[in-house]
Amino acid sequence: MANYHYDEAGNMAAYFVISVLVIILLPVTLSSLASASSKPPELDNGCQCTPCIQRRADVRKHQRGSLLRPKVTPKALLITVGWAAVAFLSFKAAHAEIENKVYNPFEILEIGTGATEKEIKSRFKELSRIYHPDKVKATINETVEDIANRFVDITKAYKSLTDETIRRNWELFGHPDGRQEVSMGIALPKWVIEGKNNIWVLGVYGILFGGALPTLVGRWWFGNRQKTKDGIHAKTAAAFFKALTDNSGMKEVISALGQAYRWETTWAGTAVGLEELEKQIDEKMGDQWREVKDLVASDGKCEGTKQRALVLLYAHFLRLKINDEALKQEQAKLLLQSPMLLNALLGISAARSWLTPTLMVMRLHAYVTQALLPGKTVAPQAQLPGFDGDGDEPEAKDLASFISRLEDNGDIRKTEARKAVEGWSRLDVVDMSFKVIGERLVTPSAIVFLLVKLRLRQPLQTESPSSVSEKSAKAIREDREKDDKFLNSRKDAEDIEGTTPVWAHAPHWPGLRKPGWWLVLADDKSNRIVVPPMKISDVPASSPGKERDYRSYKLQFQAPPNVGLFTWKVYLVSDTLVGEELCRDISLKIDDVSALSAEEQTAEDEISDPEEDTLAGQMAAMRGGTVKRTAAPEDSEDESSTDEEQHGDDSSDSD
Repeated sequence: MANYHYDEAGNMAAYFVISVLVIILLPVTLSSLASASSKPPELDNGCQCTPCIQRRADVRKHQRGSLLRPKVTPKALLITVGWAAVAFLSFKAAHAEIENKVYNPFEILEIGTGATEKEIKSRFKELSRIYHPDKVKATINETVEDIANRFVDITKAYKSLTDETIRRNWELFGHPDGRQEVSMGIALPKWVIEGKNNIWVLGVYGILFGGALPTLVGRWWFGNRQKTKDGIHAKTAAAFFKALTDNSGMKEVISALGQAYRWETTWAGTAVGLEELEKQIDEKMGDQWREVKDLVASDGKCEGTKQRALVLLYAHFLRLKINDEALKQEQAKLLLQSPMLLNALLGISAARSWLTPTLMVMRLHAYVTQALLPGKTVAPQAQLPGFDGDGDEPEAKDLASFISRLEDNGDIRKTEARKAVEGWSRLDVVDMSFKVIGERLVTPSAIVFLLVKLRLRQPLQTESPSSVSEKSAKAIREDREKDDKFLNSRKDAEDIEGTTPVWAHAPHWPGLRKPGWWLVLADDKSNRIVVPPMKISDVPASSPGKERDYRSYKLQFQAPPNVGLFTWKVYLVSDTLVGEELCRDISLKIDDVSALSAEEQTAEDEISDPEEDTLAGQMAAMRGGTVKRTAAPEDSEDESSTDEEQHGDDSSDSD
């Protein structure tokens, strides 16, 4: 008969909890250690001006923390608490008394299982002299009853190994006294199932499984439904759809961005110094600021979260100093969130194939990064340290001549300005062409690749980089082979060796920023995008002594179905530097299939027509289409004649 008892000491429950915790903590800890052991990004590569170096140092300090105030993430804290609980429960389980211990007389007598009867008797006599109740005195930790029970256990163990009846009971039932009552433990404390506590236990179960669990699942489910694939709120996406038109300019794009923070950001508490910031913005912008507020306030009121976000955004554009630390952190959070919102806005504009708003969204990225007022014509030198574009700098047609003017005038800002220009990311187009794999001409509806070869060139670089036309015939042939290999791959960017992240000149951005560009193929005459934009990054720097100092990128699309000459434009827009934008004319000629040679047409027909003996060929023949004839095997006649001869021989044999 089985006797069920509950875990009063909590030993069995400890084993269960330890198992569950280890199953959860082990993979989480391994993944955290793998991410922690990965090499952090090198922060020394990039712009070497003092503001950029200080900004990267602040980012490094924020990531690592300090000795007195180390950075502890919630995930790391939960892992630490979890392993501490495992250690505590393991210690408790290891030192707990085992109630249902398997009876083992050899263990009680402290002898090996292979001991002889003589050794067993000798050991029993030895233990009797030590633990006999007449020879052991009771102490505080050991009572007379404990001493007697221990000697009884020793005696039973001795008889279990020497007396035949007792030994048979031990071998059959596992105990010298014969069949014992089976004890089954349940890993629950007894108070859980006591009648007087039923209502409390049921209440806890109801709260956990009827309230907390559905709430968590509901928040997860409905929270995901409220987010789009771009990670923005569904109401934000709806506002973006309504705010943009095919002719939307920079003001409309900023208005859409300002409205988005109504659903994307939640701030608690009062903002100290927000009114003072708005006064400074009003003094600098005047009617333009009121116009922006009217555009953002679709319901006629610009207040609350919208006003707060708009003030912090334009305080960044005007480079106003914020004294309140909490307000400064809110501004940094808002700015770091802006790329995600602008990318979602860009996706909506590109999905409608609108060129003008797409270019405006791309350019706004750079204005936000460099903290410059959007829509205003800004000289490139306004992005250098110590300059803000207010007209206090000497006029120059480019950055190289601007640095020369500063040096000639003995300006104290020349050193930092030169460092910033040396880390400037200016794009250089090596080559740009349309390619079709395995074809000499582009035919209607063919799969076409726009192959663009890019590199970076510093504004102060005097040595001209090598061009494709200056290469030797062997080098050109090798480049073509590499281009063909790249076109046949599934990657949008060519693999290059030794790519290390180079941080852009962005002293006003609250984080790290890699230089990037958008590649857009568009028809400016119809204000339409031909192919959705592609983001490119990790462009190598120009190296005049290197034969292939550029990187290839490809943009795939389907050619128009009609024959003709299509004149388009290729835009390369920077997301980090204002004004660093390239626009090149490019033409795509679509030729008729008849322009191909006879061999090329035959090869195309052979590829397109199915074989006669295939399922596709039979279906094409039923529809009246052309199929490829299958040649009869040469040995068919021999096989048929051989079959006839064998048939004749069989007939003669039967006769």
